[in-house]
Amino acid sequence: MRTIIKKPLHVFPLLVCVGLSVGLSARAQAPGPQAQPESQADLSSRIEALTQSVEHMQTELEDSRSEIRQLRSLLEQVLRSPSGSTAVNPYEKAISTDTAQATSETGGPPARITQDDWQLMNARVEEHEQVKVESSSKYRLKISGIALFNVFDTSGQVDNLDVASVAVPRPAYASSGSVSASFRQSILGFRGIGPTLAGASTSAELQLDFVNGTGGPYGGVAAGVVGLRIARLQFDWNKVSISGGLEAPFFSPNSPTSYLSLAVPAFASAGNLWNWTPTIRAERRFDFTSAEFKVEVGLLDSTAYAVSGAGVRVPTPGEGSRQPAYSVRISGNNRMEDRVISFGMSAIYAPLNFPSRSVMSASGLIADWKFPLIARLQLSGAFFSGKGLDGFGGLPLPLVQPQDYTHYLYVTAPTLAGLPVVGGWSQLKFTLNNRSEFNAAGGLGARNAARLGAAAPFDPLLVSVPSSNKVLFFNYIFRPRSDLLFSAEYRRFRTSPISGAPNIAGQVGLAAGFLF
Repeated sequence: MRTIIKKPLHVFPLLVCVGLSVGLSARAQAPGPQAQPESQADLSSRIEALTQSVEHMQTELEDSRSEIRQLRSLLEQVLRSPSGSTAVNPYEKAISTDTAQATSETGGPPARITQDDWQLMNARVEEHEQVKVESSSKYRLKISGIALFNVFDTSGQVDNLDVASVAVPRPAYASSGSVSASFRQSILGFRGIGPTLAGASTSAELQLDFVNGTGGPYGGVAAGVVGLRIARLQFDWNKVSISGGLEAPFFSPNSPTSYLSLAVPAFASAGNLWNWTPTIRAERRFDFTSAEFKVEVGLLDSTAYAVSGAGVRVPTPGEGSRQPAYSVRISGNNRMEDRVISFGMSAIYAPLNFPSRSVMSASGLIADWKFPLIARLQLSGAFFSGKGLDGFGGLPLPLVQPQDYTHYLYVTAPTLAGLPVVGGWSQLKFTLNNRSEFNAAGGLGARNAARLGAAAPFDPLLVSVPSSNKVLFFNYIFRPRSDLLFSAEYRRFRTSPISGAPNIAGQVGLAAGFLF
């Protein structure tokens, strides 16, 4: 740490006053034919006033030098103290000398400093003692993420214990419930800050999770395989940003708050458009005194109607059209961090070309919002309506095996792309204080049940497609520190097939996470 101590500004006025006093003294001693006794008395009084001012400035200068010596000594003690030392903090000791209110015996913060500020100051001091991440370039690299441990009790049957999204019928061999644990929703992130190019600051971001893959013959299904979530390169000017890479849809910026569904967001099949998609996006910001408006346009890779779990990638109907998906979003938000208000409206259009030579298109309108209702209570959510939006999430999809993929592309997928869909979610967040919050949310993703039911008798794959999926959750999140959190949550799934009774499942889960 390089310490720079500026010289006190009292020195310059002192030199000026000394020069004036010397000049006036010499003028007073020099005889002049026009000097009068009255003017000499006035000059003497001025010299005496300047002398007193110089003495006062000398006193202040000595005080400033003493304070600088104390601060320099204090800084050296802080830098010499080892990380995690139980000794009394020198900063606390210095304040206790002045105020006699610090609790040096317990190592707690002084009376003038809150506990959070005290912890923040200690964290900043310890940060300078860390070994920084080294990269092959001279630019900064930051590692972040969360090590997340989940324990959950499931009643009924869900599609995936780790990241449940729909309730499914219970097989004959399955029990009525289960108890499981997982670390697979942990996330690892990297962010690099690059050089300035053409007036733009450059950055890159990479995020990984562990919800991919399956276990071997000896188990290990809870271990997971590393999968790519986000890979983005961004250029930021003062009012314009351009980015490209794999990221969540920019027309769906909000997401529910849940640590039982983190790697795959909550309501992934019940109203939340979330699926990571290769995107090129441009953003223009319009700044005002108390608000900001943005216009975003983007080109997206339309990856809908792909085979489930395929090891080899083949063109999807959207990619077969040889055109990207087009999207635009207009939004506005205020500049208050404690009472955020934001609204957005988006539109999307994507050409589709199926192997059966049927040319169709996907389209939709999306709205998103976030605003406070009363003190400490916030409402957020999103809503969409359209057709052919299956590739962006928010709707339950069938699992298509590779041997059925040809039939799926020729018959099932064109039928799904032509069905009207609607979905959305909303969440109430109550923030008790900076450590505790409560969340209650519900989501829905649905297709036109009448048209789906009419087409199902002619296509066996459509029988497994749910007409609607409803999910709700309640959770409590406790953050004793900025890098540690605990959460308890209850979730309920209600998935309705084309015919028959709905499938119902529930989960009670606990989460513990360490953020780094």
